[in-house]
Amino acid sequence: MPKLQTNCENYCRLGYGLSAGLPRNYCVPMVMQIEQHRLIEALQVNSPNQSERPSTAIINLLVIHNISLPPGEFGTGYVRQLFCNELDCSIHPDFAGLTGLKVSSHLLIERNGGLIQFVAFDQKAWHAGISEFCGIKDCNDFSIGIELEGTDSETFTDEQYKSLKDSTRVLIKHYPGLHAGRIVGHSDIAPGRKTDPGPCFDWQRYLDAL
Repeated sequence: MPKLQTNCENYCRLGYGLSAGLPRNYCVPMVMQIEQHRLIEALQVNSPNQSERPSTAIINLLVIHNISLPPGEFGTGYVRQLFCNELDCSIHPDFAGLTGLKVSSHLLIERNGGLIQFVAFDQKAWHAGISEFCGIKDCNDFSIGIELEGTDSETFTDEQYKSLKDSTRVLIKHYPGLHAGRIVGHSDIAPGRKTDPGPCFDWQRYLDAL
C-alpha cells in the first residue's frame, strides 16, 4: 500500500494524480516529466516572445525571477497576458511603462504552485534582458527562465517552493549542463538593473531540497 498522504489535495493540485482504485487518503506522487522540451505537468500557453537559440548554445544556466501585475497583486492573469502580448496597458497606471514590451519566460509558478509554460526549453525565452554570467553576455541564449509570482518583499508560498524544486530536479536531469552551481537570480546576471527574486526568496531552502 502506498504511503499515507495527509496533504493529498495539495499533491493533486500541483499535478500529482490519485492512483486508480486507492482510497482517497492515499496517493502515489508522480515524478515530473519533460517531453519534446515541454513540462508535461505545466499548462502550455504559447508566447510569441521567443526565438531560436544560437546553434552552438548549450543550456547550462537557470535563472529565477519574480513578477506580479499590478505589483503585489496575485492571481490577476495579467502576467500571462503580458507574456502573450495581450495586456491592455491602459487599464492600470502601473502598466504604462509596459507598453510595447515583449518579454516571456519558460515557466511561471503561480502562488498556488500551478505551472504555466510559455516557451519550450530548447527555444530562447526573452526573460533576462541585458545580462552577463561568468563573462558571457546575453544569458537568454543559454538559460532557462522561471518566474515566481511574487515580489521582492513578500514570502513565497510552500506550494511555489515545491513546484520550483520538482521542476528544477527534472530540468537538471534532462539538461546535463544544469546543476545547482548554475542556478542564479536575475539580480546576479543583471546587477544594478534587477533585484529579483529578492531578499524574501529562501535560497537555502530551495537549494537544500534539490
